[in-house]
Amino acid sequence: MMKKFYPVIAMACFFVIAQLGAVAITPTFKEAGVQAFENPEKVENAVFYIAVILVFTAVLLTIARYGFKKLIQGIILFAVGTTMFYVFYPLLWKIIPYGIDLGVVVDIPLSLSVLLAVSLTFALYKHPEWYVVDIVGIVIAAGAASIFGLSLGILPAMILLIALAVYDAVAVYKTKHMISLADSVVDLRLPVLLVVPKKSSYSFLKQKRLKETLEKEEEREAMFMGLGDVVIPSILVVSSFRFVGSPVVTFSTLLGGLIGFIILMGFVMKGKPQAGLPLLNSGAILGYLISYYLVFQNTGFGMAV
Repeated sequence: MMKKFYPVIAMACFFVIAQLGAVAITPTFKEAGVQAFENPEKVENAVFYIAVILVFTAVLLTIARYGFKKLIQGIILFAVGTTMFYVFYPLLWKIIPYGIDLGVVVDIPLSLSVLLAVSLTFALYKHPEWYVVDIVGIVIAAGAASIFGLSLGILPAMILLIALAVYDAVAVYKTKHMISLADSVVDLRLPVLLVVPKKSSYSFLKQKRLKETLEKEEEREAMFMGLGDVVIPSILVVSSFRFVGSPVVTFSTLLGGLIGFIILMGFVMKGKPQAGLPLLNSGAILGYLISYYLVFQNTGFGMAV
């Protein structure tokens, strides 16, 4: 009986590990000046981010519709490799001496970061099994959440979470284009989702298309969670860590997202695709608002207007 909950527990661990990783690397990223927007309090930052997501999704769907899936693979792998480099470099720069003199000065952190990013990207291209996809996915999720959490103050982060929760619901339940996009991702074995097998014999390389599995009402051999479902609520966790500075508020924001995740899994266990962000983001936002009020006893909620 408990076995059917093992994938859920594993996915919950991935969800929490990525968020804790994002918080852990945030001080280093802050020191290195790694952030997407110069003024984190500008609401326009959230609007820009939403626009980029919509345009990028439209481009990927258009490319997939006309059969150029290898182009999607190239775009995603390039983005993945670049993001991993930006994650590794500030961390290695912090803990490894800058360089050695071999006639010319060799930047060791830079060299190692390039080597790691290229190696993992190559591994994804040559052998995109579920464990490779998950390792890269967690690194990407932690790095992206940290960068955007540093770049968005509380108000822009809230706007982003609310807007993307609405978009996710529309994309899954109404237009259903998110399922088509997920199928393209599964076909190319790309690290924009997390995969937890339900059986030890499972291979992501042999995974059928999701639409086919749903239409035949077959039991899925693995549990999937889009990387955006991890990154987006994590942005508020990091933003609270950066701009509020209360461990209680940061932990409560993470806990709220985790409660949303548990509720979400209750629906997922029934076998139907679910929009993750409405529950995940709602949990994170409520966790933040309740804990902020209890800690600071005011309704400004740390938002700069």
